[in-house]
Amino acid sequence: MTLEAQALPELLSRGDVGMHINGEAVAAVGGQWLEVTSPSALGKFLGRVPRAAAADVDRAVAAARAALPAWRALPATERQKALLAIAESIFAHAEELALLTAADTGNALRTQARPESQTLGNLFRYFGGVSTEVKGVVLPAGEGQLQYSIRQPVGVVGAILPWNSPLMIAGMKIPAALAAGNTIVVKAAEDAPLTVIRLAELCAEHLPPGVVNVLTGYGEECGAALVAHPGVDKVSFTGSTSVGRVVGSAAGNRLVPVSLELGGKSPTIVWPDAADDATVDGILTGMRFTRQGQSCTAGSRLFLHEDVYDDVLDRVVAKLKGLVVGDPLDERTDMGALINQTQYEQVCGYIREGLDRPDVVTALDGAAQVPTDLNGYYLGPTVFSRADNSWRLAREEIFGPVLVVIPWRDEDEVLAMANDSHYGLAAYLWCHDLDRALTAAERIESGWVQVNQGGGQLVGQSYGGVKASGIGREFSLEGMLESFTQIKQVNVKLSPARP
Repeated sequence: MTLEAQALPELLSRGDVGMHINGEAVAAVGGQWLEVTSPSALGKFLGRVPRAAAADVDRAVAAARAALPAWRALPATERQKALLAIAESIFAHAEELALLTAADTGNALRTQARPESQTLGNLFRYFGGVSTEVKGVVLPAGEGQLQYSIRQPVGVVGAILPWNSPLMIAGMKIPAALAAGNTIVVKAAEDAPLTVIRLAELCAEHLPPGVVNVLTGYGEECGAALVAHPGVDKVSFTGSTSVGRVVGSAAGNRLVPVSLELGGKSPTIVWPDAADDATVDGILTGMRFTRQGQSCTAGSRLFLHEDVYDDVLDRVVAKLKGLVVGDPLDERTDMGALINQTQYEQVCGYIREGLDRPDVVTALDGAAQVPTDLNGYYLGPTVFSRADNSWRLAREEIFGPVLVVIPWRDEDEVLAMANDSHYGLAAYLWCHDLDRALTAAERIESGWVQVNQGGGQLVGQSYGGVKASGIGREFSLEGMLESFTQIKQVNVKLSPARP
């Protein structure tokens, strides 16, 4: 079923879609626009969004600063009511948001876009629920002393979103920042801005003007100005490690706190006792094939024990051959399109390198799974077997549907290979001996380790990376407190009791 055959989201009928500043849809000060086109149907026009620059960042930050005192002063229960109301609005518009996501990002409606809109609602509901948990502590200090701490909002948050899962990442940042009493300026990805604009519209129905603002435009023009703006008190960035270094450096120059959720090259390790169907399904899930591998948590390095190597690999390949590559809006589709031509050509370059290597076996060339009548940035699942952990495709983040499979025999060796990466975001361990599995989980250098499961992040559990995969945590109460509050210590000398 094509987009035209479905209920067309109203936003796509507007043509020009304004960004959201101070509660209103506005154009850029300079009057420039960016065209948004579909990655799944080349040349299909979805709309135009403003090409924001420094002057627009000034407007958005000014609106957020003006709204900050009143929003910060609200009782936590009032902020809670607003976030819970937004959550209900998101659930009421979940299908609209899912359709926009599928059209905007190329992610399949059934396997990715609908779950993402549900996760967004769940995140607003969760952070609404924990809004009242922003608490300090009273410290024992002896007679004549009252010593206590207060958790206060950091102020105006500048948040920069990626294009692969814009709604979910927005859900990690916006409600957490608001629950703690901050206001926020969000820079949407230029390749996938439409769902974030629609989210801002839904938020505006329940928030004072200026509490949530959304900018659209290029990173070097708009995002850089947001990070460098003196009115931004905290920077929260999700994206590539290379850009994250630039963002971190710019924030560091201003000495403002920064959280970075960056790239990954996550290991999946299979022990011989876990060579079953659940593991095979989990390998596919953990690799995020139904997001075309465009996920920083993709388990793209698969370490298979020699005793079960051929058996598990054959079953993985058989499952992958059954995935349907097609129009993201078609209910039958498992895998949609990559986001843009640049990403498509980059992934194709990695695939060509793998196909040309005589020492690596191509277990699956996904090109045959892409229907010839598709007119978009489509790639099928590709699997390279008998690879080495030092190979470039085993070390660099491809961000596409490419799985590299590496044999192992010795447990110490495979854990060393898993940790031999400058990344450290996620890891997936498949082992029915829980003593062995949990010992391995302790030794893995990743911020998030899953044992015998390959699903996504769970709301309420801290998520983030180590090493070059980032700084800070999200998705949880702990992440909210760490990222969006600061501690003030108050020491009071009490007067002696009077007779």
